[in-house]
Amino acid sequence: MRKSRSASKAPANQDWSATISQLRRRLNLSQTAFGQRLHCSAMAVSRWERGAQEPPAGSYIELGNLAGNPLCWMFWGRAGLRNEDLMRVLPKLRKSLSRASLIDFQLAEAGAGKKKSKAPQLVAVPLLKVVAASHGEKGDRSAILHDAPVESMIAAPSDWCPNPSATTCLRVHGNSMSPLIHDGYILAVDSSQTDRSRLDGKVVIAWNKDMGLTVSRLKRYDHTEVLQPENAEYNSIVLDKKHSWKVLAKVLWWIGRAP
Repeated sequence: MRKSRSASKAPANQDWSATISQLRRRLNLSQTAFGQRLHCSAMAVSRWERGAQEPPAGSYIELGNLAGNPLCWMFWGRAGLRNEDLMRVLPKLRKSLSRASLIDFQLAEAGAGKKKSKAPQLVAVPLLKVVAASHGEKGDRSAILHDAPVESMIAAPSDWCPNPSATTCLRVHGNSMSPLIHDGYILAVDSSQTDRSRLDGKVVIAWNKDMGLTVSRLKRYDHTEVLQPENAEYNSIVLDKKHSWKVLAKVLWWIGRAP
């Protein structure tokens, strides 16, 4: 993945800055509102539009999801996503679609309603350089997923990602969630879904300052909440004042290698 460029390293041809500005105006958003959609500050948006600093890869991914087809390809290209990457995650379509016809896909816009179309809708989901541990292991300490560095991207159907701008992927370390989720699996998570009252029985990403990021199932018993592993050999974690945990995201789906 490419990294953000400072003003001194920005390319001479800064069409990307004008394109970002045009997208914001097309959406009729202030720099503050635009930044909120992209999980960044208005000051960062201002630097991008002036060409003083190029967006990081993660922001380019979100810009592509926000822009939709065909502009998304310019943004995703600057983040490192190639047409070949997209085709690798769509094996059933690989034989029937050429690179020339790939642009005919309807690409979902973050926050937009569903479009009536027979063409597949796709979003680019960033795979973060972040690990969520299972019970008994320690995960990454970061409590803000969108600030994490991006490893690569995964193209997914839009109906798998109800909130594209809040959807990211991360890896799992440990086996307490087996046989459901194994060590090394990739999880897609939605950081906009954190209301515990609506997550009873759901697999979530939780965070604790000592244990870092943890993947587990949230269970509610009367007035008690616990993080419950799938593997009975591991102990549950009671969420109380002695164990200060935050629920950061709901797990939407996961990817694992076949045995």
